[in-house]
Amino acid sequence: MTQSPTISASIFTIGHSNLELADFLAVLVQHAVKALCDVRSRPGSFRFPQFNREPLEAGLASVSIRYEFLGDTLGGRPSDPRVYHEDGRVDYAARRRALDFSAGLDRAIALSRNQIVALMCAEEDPLQCHRFLMIGPALMDRGITPLHIRRGGSIESQCDAEDRLLVLHGFEDVTSTSLFVSGRDAALQDALVRQSEEYAYRGSSEAIEYF
Repeated sequence: MTQSPTISASIFTIGHSNLELADFLAVLVQHAVKALCDVRSRPGSFRFPQFNREPLEAGLASVSIRYEFLGDTLGGRPSDPRVYHEDGRVDYAARRRALDFSAGLDRAIALSRNQIVALMCAEEDPLQCHRFLMIGPALMDRGITPLHIRRGGSIESQCDAEDRLLVLHGFEDVTSTSLFVSGRDAALQDALVRQSEEYAYRGSSEAIEYF
C-alpha cells in the first residue's frame, strides 16, 4: 500500500470501521473525495452511532462532501429473495445481474465522471466487505478500477487487494508478481467465491421468504 494522497482515481472504496467522525472526514478530504456513496443496506451503526445517516450527512456537509444513499441498490443485504442461496447467503453473482443493481452502479459511475467518489461500507478491510466482493467485479467489468482507502488514509490498489485474496486462498502462483499468470482470472473468480462464502451476508431462510 502507498501513502500518497495524489493517486488519480475516480472511485475509491472505504470502510468507516471504528473511526471518529472527524478522522473519517479528514481521510476523505485528504483524498479529495467530493461525493460519498453509502452502500450499506441499513445506513446506521449501533456500535458507532457517529455513522448513522443523520450525523454522517451533517459531517459530510461541513466539509462540502455530498452524501448519496445507494444501499437500496448496492447494499450487501438485498431485499430480493431470488438472490439468496438456499442457506440464506447472498449470491453476489446473481445480485450483479439484477437490473436495480445495474442502475445503482450507473448512478455511482455517473457521479464519478466529474468528481471523486468513495463507496462506503463498515468493514475496514475490503476483502471482508461486499464493496470489494460484490461491487468491485462489476466496476472492473465496466472498465473502472477502484482504489481502496485503508486505515490511516493509505491506499491499497485493486491489484494488491486481489493479490492478497489470491494468496489467502492458496493461489500464490498467479499473483501479479508471478512469472506465469495465465490462470489468474479463473483463480481470482474462485477466490472471490470462496471469500464470499465466508463474508457474504447470511440471513435465515425464514426471514428471506418475507423480504
